[in-house]
Amino acid sequence: MQKALKSRKPKAGLLLIASPRFKNLSGPKRGTYGERKDIAVKEIKATMGFLDLVDPGIVYEREDAERAMDLFYNEKVDFIYAEFLSWSEDFAWIRFLRDCPEIPMIFCNVAKPKMTFETTLDEDDFVDYLCAGTLVGSLEGSGSIARVPRWNVKTVMGTRDEISEKVRVFADAARTRAILRHSNVGLMANMNEAMWSTYIDNYDLFTKIGPEIHYLPYSDYGTEIENLTDEEVKAYADELTSKYKMMDDVEYDKFIGCVKATLAIKKMAEKNDIDCYVYNDIDQATFRTAGCRAGFYPQWFNENVSVLVPEADIGAGLITYILKLLSGKNVNFIEPFHIEDDFGTFAGGHAGPNDHNDPKWQDNVIISRDVRFAKTSWKYAGAPFAWYRFSPGMKTVAGLYEEGGTYKLITFMAESLSEKDTPQSAKKHLLATYSHTIFKPVVPVKELWEQVLRIGATQHYAIVDGDYREELRDFAEMMGFEFYDIR
Repeated sequence: MQKALKSRKPKAGLLLIASPRFKNLSGPKRGTYGERKDIAVKEIKATMGFLDLVDPGIVYEREDAERAMDLFYNEKVDFIYAEFLSWSEDFAWIRFLRDCPEIPMIFCNVAKPKMTFETTLDEDDFVDYLCAGTLVGSLEGSGSIARVPRWNVKTVMGTRDEISEKVRVFADAARTRAILRHSNVGLMANMNEAMWSTYIDNYDLFTKIGPEIHYLPYSDYGTEIENLTDEEVKAYADELTSKYKMMDDVEYDKFIGCVKATLAIKKMAEKNDIDCYVYNDIDQATFRTAGCRAGFYPQWFNENVSVLVPEADIGAGLITYILKLLSGKNVNFIEPFHIEDDFGTFAGGHAGPNDHNDPKWQDNVIISRDVRFAKTSWKYAGAPFAWYRFSPGMKTVAGLYEEGGTYKLITFMAESLSEKDTPQSAKKHLLATYSHTIFKPVVPVKELWEQVLRIGATQHYAIVDGDYREELRDFAEMMGFEFYDIR
């Protein structure tokens, strides 16, 4: 998918409902009810600069509701923002709920700081009183949400500022849902026979989440390696060595072999329009074709808002891609290795390509020999990789798994410790062959993993800087996933 389509603003349909009975009621100072509602709409829209708005105008009548739903469908909005501007007859609202296609909706009631009238004895104040009746309108509307079978509606209340923040979160989740429905997953080139628990149903992947899956053959991979020019190989090799220190025991020809294996993945992603590249880097065919596993992470993936993950785990690839779409940041791929109970920590990381491109942490990367495969018989045994100590700071950790046709999304917060704050050792790079860090989870470490074990998961997770749990919660609700936020 084109980068612009993945980097766009969320697109929202604006459904603002008002009363035709009140529309022409007038006060001598502040105009008619309808004029005051037009001003209110401008104020609402002024708080939504983060959205691409599709505005059909205020919904007063049934025909307005029909026009709105047609416009929202034709414009392919990511979600609908619905708000009662006062009490209103509910015939237009019920028709909209019944007939509008299934699009995520956020139903909002806004609490004003204070009223703009003192009594309702004055005609002008009485019209303002009618304008202020958003709670009664929302209460009336809420009953129909429950009675008309629409499951994808989130109801929220707050001040305008509080509502705006909730809408921002919901919008990012809805945008991610919409983008997934036009994305492509590339699997090279078969399921991981060492880890059957990572398997998901490819039909469900398309019908329940959205992306199409494309199988990328090793024959094409080999062709891409062979077709690389000396100039582009040298350019990428020089880029890597200009950014990162290379260890003395790295053999340069094996470094070039890994550069080729990595560049060929980028070429495959480009040519096949892949947004989430799921690389089977422990399959024997990988080593026969490339002589090693790819160990670097081309910046092309970040530039195109795409991801690359190892070990043929489609679910882990999807959650990495989801966090990429939600955050726009560098996202890493881990498996938890072990707990150290004395320190309340766990080590986590992963072999193979991992996003080492965060410009703020270039000194955390070393080009290091892959000692795990150094003694094998493959052509580039011991080829190097980008050995990355993940950036420090609080991370959202998330995993996505399938069980019996149902998807489970598990998330929690953990701090990636810098070497200065790591009680085990002050050395930056601790686990050879793996990009890694030491994590201090917010929930006590044994309690955290006991809960995960009881839920049932696999070993793969994505991590990103910041807290995206509310976005993940809204996303999971939109998708019909089970959601586990371990706090």
